[in-house]
Amino acid sequence: MRGKSRIIEEYEVNPHTMMLKPIEYGSRTFTEILEVDDVLVSPFKPFEILRKSCEFFGSSYEGRKEGTKKLTGIVYKAPIIVNPQMSIFLFPTVSPTKQECAWVSHSHVRRYDRSNAGFTKVFFQNRQSCDIPISYSSFENQMLRTSDLRIAYSQRISEMESKYTMVNTEVKKVKTFYLNRNSKTSDA
Repeated sequence: MRGKSRIIEEYEVNPHTMMLKPIEYGSRTFTEILEVDDVLVSPFKPFEILRKSCEFFGSSYEGRKEGTKKLTGIVYKAPIIVNPQMSIFLFPTVSPTKQECAWVSHSHVRRYDRSNAGFTKVFFQNRQSCDIPISYSSFENQMLRTSDLRIAYSQRISEMESKYTMVNTEVKKVKTFYLNRNSKTSDA
């Protein structure tokens, strides 16, 4: 999945982001950003980009992590909703505090297979693939946990929509009742 990459200074995770992958650049850790149609390099670490992206979309990383905990109970290696309106859900490959942590976009993963020992081959929706240093079982677990988060979030939204649709329906019934009642008394 290597192509010609260009260096950028500013970056926010977006619907085209497939993965934020740490790379060594001299003595520093940079990020290789895999997008659907592009490969970019940022002088920031993956976690810094993720944190700034959460803030860009109006929340802190800590707030997003706490939201995951409230919805699913997941605390360790928690998947994150970067932007709920755009359905951007990312999950870490290892503890986010570790230098080697990559962040993978759940919606871009088409499938994944066992690779060399300790690696998983990930096939993205755009038909590209990448070997990631995470065991197959850990990757599968992260995919399932992120699915759980997506479902829990969707259910919460559905509950709210249903609740307030019912409230609006009741308000309309009451308004209709009073309008009909008032029109009958004014006709008399």
